Formats: sequence, C-alpha cells, structure tokens
Amino acid sequence: MTNRIVVVTIGKTHSGKTTFAKQLELQLKNAVMIDQDNHASFINAYYESLRPKEGPNKLKYAVTQSIIDYAVNQTDCHIVLCNSNLARKGRMEVLNYFRSKGFIAILVYFDIPEDVLQIRVKESQRSKDIFRSGSTFEDVLARQLKNEISVPEKDEADYLYVVRSNEVDVPMIIEKITEINERIRQ
Repeated sequence: MTNRIVVVTIGKTHSGKTTFAKQLELQLKNAVMIDQDNHASFINAYYESLRPKEGPNKLKYAVTQSIIDYAVNQTDCHIVLCNSNLARKGRMEVLNYFRSKGFIAILVYFDIPEDVLQIRVKESQRSKDIFRSGSTFEDVLARQLKNEISVPEKDEADYLYVVRSNEVDVPMIIEKITEINERIRQ
C-alpha cells in the first residue's frame, strides 16, 4: 500500500504555485517542496559558465531530477513539485515516474484569469535571478499566453484540484490533501 503523495502544481507565472507549495509543505507532515526556480537561481549564482546559452536549460532539469531521485529513493517524504508543468507530455512523464514508485498523484491546476496575472506580473517584486538573460516575468507570461496550454484532465492523476481564486480555493485544497494523507496513514 502506498503511503506517499506527490503534488504537482500546474499554472502560469505568478498564479500562486510557489505560495501554495510553501503553505502545503508547512501543513502536510513530512513533505518537501522542490522548486525549479530555486535550482535556476542556484545555477545562475554558482555555475553560470555551465548554463546552456540557449534552448532548454538541461542543467536545471538535471539538478531537479537529482533532487527528486534523492527525495524519492532516500527519504520517506511527500513531495510537492512546484513548476509550471504546462505541457501534458512532460506532466505525464513526471506523473508516470512517481506512479512507478508507488506515489499517489495529485495535480493542482492554477486557472487564474489573465487580467489578474497581468497585474501580478506588473507589480511583482520577485527576483529575476532565475533567468539566463534579460528576460522578465512579462516576457514569460506573454510566451505562456501565446502558447496553447494543455489543461489537465481527471484521468492524469489520482486527484485533480483547480484553483480559480487563491484566497478561496487554496485553504480548501490544502485541507483536502492533508485529509488524503491522514487516510493513507491509517
């Protein structure tokens, strides 16, 4: 019987994924948040010469995968993955990996209105040290809005929750996830 959970966040920049993940990490006993933005910032600060100049940041993905592998194989922690996961193919690869390790998979999709995201990005005080070049969060959001997003479907995971309002939905979803944890521990 499985007794570990992976929570995978899905959403555009500034939709509330990191804030949610931090809150969940505090509420869900024995959980660790794994955030690719932290890995990008680390690489930019200490390994800029190894960072790919263009294309996918394979170094960031390798660092993330190493941390995930360690957390899965060397700990008994629940895992909260905090990155955008907007493409279904990549999301399914992540979910299949965790399922093969016996995890219960939970998707949390942040379906925040575009106008709200535009305001958040404009007013953001968030550090830009995760970027490789002169990119901005405005650039990231524009790119995300231009590309078609693969909205998650119920069959992708054991549970799917949708956040349309951070203030209303997040506390309820965190409560539901902690209840799932209580049930699997019994």
